[in-house]
Amino acid sequence: MERDLVCREGIEFASIQAGAMHGVGAARMARGVVKLIAGVWDASGIIRRFKPDVVLLTGGFVGVPVSVAAWLRHIPAVVYLPDIEPGLALKVMAKLATKVATTTEASGQFIPKSKMVVTGYPVREVFCAVTRESARAHFGIAPEDKVLLVVGGSKGALSINQAVLRNLADLLDPRERGFIVLHVTGNWDWDEVHAAREALAPEQKARYLAFPYLHEDMADAMAAADLAVCRSGASALGELPFLGLPAVLVPYPYAWRYQKVNAQYLAERGAAVILEDARLTGELVPTVKKLLADPERLSMMRQALLGMSGREGAQSIAQLLIHMSA
Repeated sequence: MERDLVCREGIEFASIQAGAMHGVGAARMARGVVKLIAGVWDASGIIRRFKPDVVLLTGGFVGVPVSVAAWLRHIPAVVYLPDIEPGLALKVMAKLATKVATTTEASGQFIPKSKMVVTGYPVREVFCAVTRESARAHFGIAPEDKVLLVVGGSKGALSINQAVLRNLADLLDPRERGFIVLHVTGNWDWDEVHAAREALAPEQKARYLAFPYLHEDMADAMAAADLAVCRSGASALGELPFLGLPAVLVPYPYAWRYQKVNAQYLAERGAAVILEDARLTGELVPTVKKLLADPERLSMMRQALLGMSGREGAQSIAQLLIHMSA
């Protein structure tokens, strides 16, 4: 997926080897060590040919070999921490980095103050240009309609998608004609969702807009919505505040706790509510309808989000890189 996204922007892509070494069995850990060594070799070759003044890194074990290679060659490195709490790979990278850019000040409990620079989250440029009016026109949604955006992520979120399908009849209640569900499913569950939509009555189908994946149009989908249901990965800390979009956050339960930490950060500030994955199917509809029926609370959530939005994240990271390379 990363290759497709990078090449789509016309940027040269080079891959290196890497492997997970935390939370896996002994055999996979051994393979991860071998891949790490090979990845350091690959990354060293790229650095030797490219001769960077500074290296920018972010999360995931694939960044560790690059971090090690940059450290061995005495190249300044900036690590961007998108989530509040770093995982193991980012903790390793932060130790080797010259500076660590963070989305919020809340990361200060995990990152040494001497290294940490709060830059905010770097949203894509398309988010800066979108408006609610243009976004609704893009999807053919009336200005007065209430819009629920459900996002399963780029690959998908099975439990979220299944909860929507099991509750479609209630979500598309004929008595609530001004209610639109905009569902971005991810590619893995698209066939099932598409079949379910095709089986709907015409009036319900018109109010259930489903897509396997949105790239540039994702900004329009978020700007058009009154409320979102989504995971609480790093983008929830950046894109939701940037657009002031209230959300029901469903932290992914089978990963490191960073999604729970992100969700708690937003919920504690009145910007979101948390719905546990295990309660999703039974509580999705009442939670969503209660919030959409309370415009005053939605307005307060929106203001809380806009108040924490660091709108210059990309520029701040760029300025930090320029400073580090001087």
